[in-house]
Amino acid sequence: MSRIEELFGSMVFGDAAMAERLPETVYKALKRTRSQGSALDRNIADTVAAAMKDWAMERGATHYSHWFQPMTGITAEKHEAFLSPSGNGGAIADFSGKELIKGEPDASSFPSGGLRVTFEARGYTAWDPTSYAFIKDDTLCIPTVFCSYNGQVLDKKTPLLRSNEALNTQALRVLKLLNPEKDVHRVFTTAGAEQEYFLIDRALWEKRPDLKYTGRTLFGARPPRGQELSDQYSGALRTRVSRYMRDLDEELWKLGIYAKTEHNEAAPSQHELAPVFTEVNIACDHNQLTMELMKKVAERHGFVCLLHEKPFRGVNGSGKHNNWSLCTDTGENLLDPGPDPSSNTRFLLFLCAVIRAVDLNQDLLRISTATAGNDNRLGGAEAPPAILSMFIGEDLCAVLDAAEHHESFDSGKPYMETGLGILPRFRKDTSDRNRTSPFAFTGNKFEFRMPGSASSVADPNVILNTIAADTLKYFADEMEKASDAAAMARRLIRHTVREHRQVLFNGNNYAPEWAVEAEKRGLLNLGSAAEAISHLTDEKNVELFARHGIFSREELVSRREIMLETYSKTIRIEALTALDMIRRDILPAVSAFSGHLTDVALKKRQLNIGCAYEVQTAGELSSLEADMAQTAQKLDLLLDSVPRTCAAQERALYYRREILSAMDALRACADKAEVLVGTEAWPYPGYGQLLFSED
Repeated sequence: MSRIEELFGSMVFGDAAMAERLPETVYKALKRTRSQGSALDRNIADTVAAAMKDWAMERGATHYSHWFQPMTGITAEKHEAFLSPSGNGGAIADFSGKELIKGEPDASSFPSGGLRVTFEARGYTAWDPTSYAFIKDDTLCIPTVFCSYNGQVLDKKTPLLRSNEALNTQALRVLKLLNPEKDVHRVFTTAGAEQEYFLIDRALWEKRPDLKYTGRTLFGARPPRGQELSDQYSGALRTRVSRYMRDLDEELWKLGIYAKTEHNEAAPSQHELAPVFTEVNIACDHNQLTMELMKKVAERHGFVCLLHEKPFRGVNGSGKHNNWSLCTDTGENLLDPGPDPSSNTRFLLFLCAVIRAVDLNQDLLRISTATAGNDNRLGGAEAPPAILSMFIGEDLCAVLDAAEHHESFDSGKPYMETGLGILPRFRKDTSDRNRTSPFAFTGNKFEFRMPGSASSVADPNVILNTIAADTLKYFADEMEKASDAAAMARRLIRHTVREHRQVLFNGNNYAPEWAVEAEKRGLLNLGSAAEAISHLTDEKNVELFARHGIFSREELVSRREIMLETYSKTIRIEALTALDMIRRDILPAVSAFSGHLTDVALKKRQLNIGCAYEVQTAGELSSLEADMAQTAQKLDLLLDSVPRTCAAQERALYYRREILSAMDALRACADKAEVLVGTEAWPYPGYGQLLFSED
């Protein structure tokens, strides 16, 4: 057995462990729940709990935890020991079915957007049997959903599971109408989150309060060299980074996470990890674990892992490209064009379902990526703009054009011409890649490139599943009314191409003229999270989520409030950190260095030696010092003037327009001063040190 095979899933109570330890009837019941989404008999919980406990304790676990994903964007866990009194003053290891099924964390201590108040504290976690339990830090972690005492959703997993069911229901309707004889029982989405991140030397990170408190640098002059030479992307790994990646792989493999691809990203000290695609619920669990382990393993190697979307101004930001596709329990990918996409009605229908869904719900896709951090990233340095559009490539556009006009299309793939006869021949893909597109078709899946690196991928996948389900419902309703479902499917394809082609764009999304063209097409341009989030509770969105049982109106309102409050609080923390750094360190450093230059100039004059550099630089620093002090005072006043009685939306817009503007002005002064102050006199490690530290 290879080391990978030995490690992989060794800390997961997965299929092999369940088959070995559970009675056949119990194992088959769990298997049906996972593969078909069938309800689980609660009577088997004691049997499963006992097997889980024994398996976990054999691997050193002493505690268990209901592991859940609240609206904080990270995971939560409350640990309980496998411990019960024995009745004779001793203790026994125990874990019951009741403890497996239900937990009771304090619901008022997590973000609830007004659904919970302090005196209404009770919340419940409930076992999710579709996601495997695992061992982390000697604790058996049981994936669960999280809801309030009254049943309102307080987590990210519950709506994801609901959206899975909605999409399955509607996709099966379409498939049965297209081919009644086809034996498909379940449709599910797969996801693979390409995770970008920075690794920074911990000793340098310790000296940067902004990185500690906010995850990004609030000040920092650009170094002489950034990523201009394009020599970082996929370059040779530094020894220390390579060791980190190997260590991380092993930790992830133990938890059954398919960590596969890793390489240097475009910016100095930036890297990427990409997994093999898995079912979306599992993929979301795995990505949360991946982010946690990235940080933990980094500590062992003297690094800090930065997951902020834009830790450094002027270089590449970090995203989380969400690769999303539709699959069946018969092993088929519904977004696979096949050898001849022009004659593949099923593929074209599902492709058009996604096109229609994206066009009608641009606002929701933008909202699913709306954070204060991601606002700093979107729109440049390999991050797509905030305008939603779809890239499907020229060939597929031609296929859809031909379908619209009842024309034939030759979809034969040409061979790649390299000019070298010694190389093996291979066919080109049906489309190139467009790294500027927010939503790009990449062969048999869509790559949603807008999500930020620190965010949960549950949010965009809930939206993708729900909007796809809604269009598939519309398609199925129309096909059921028709006497010929296949003919109606072809009409729906043509209608979708005519009505929604405005969302298709294969060009350069960074080009200034694209923004003008997009506006002409009627595409949304929600430039900031503060503008986008408020649309979550637009009536069309309330009706959409209610139609598929994903969110109630009350739950949507709570999510909007949480997102807006998080946005405002994030910027407030950044502003307070900036003021602290300016007043405690930067202003004193500038004043001291200016004073030093003045002293040197006076001594030189006494000796009748030229002192033009000292005089000029001291004058510039004195002017910048005054500007910084004045701008800091203005920022202080603006923070004191935040409207506290207005709606969360107004506060968020205030932070966007007033606070961020003042912070940018403060940074401009500080960054100018940094290049004038001697390196030893500047209080923080600069960008050059942070981005180009050696092994």
